[in-house]
Amino acid sequence: MIEKRRFSRVLYQAPATLSQGDKQLATCIQDLSLHGLLLWSEEEPDLDTHALVNVVFTLPDSDVTLSLSAKIISIQDRIIRMAINHIDIESIGHLRRLVELNVGDDSLLHRDLEHLSDLGLHQ
Repeated sequence: MIEKRRFSRVLYQAPATLSQGDKQLATCIQDLSLHGLLLWSEEEPDLDTHALVNVVFTLPDSDVTLSLSAKIISIQDRIIRMAINHIDIESIGHLRRLVELNVGDDSLLHRDLEHLSDLGLHQ
């Protein structure tokens, strides 16, 4: 099978809170990239798949909190796939560093940054 992902995903587990309107859902991040997240929920998600979701999580053993809004790509068996829609500059800096520490390959990180900024060649 040919890998079609444009962004390197890193395995990363941390609790995250999703909110949409007056709904809140406790989840756990399974993996993430500069472009998206894969989360798992103990409860069946009751989210509007056509509306953006706010995601907040704190890096373990730190006081660094990342906040972003994301579009739901799919929900299946309590697994939530999301694409990042908006992230503030401070949060993207922390996310970039997290990916950088876990990818271990500078060329992959630079490729991801090019794709993120739409400066890279799209195939």
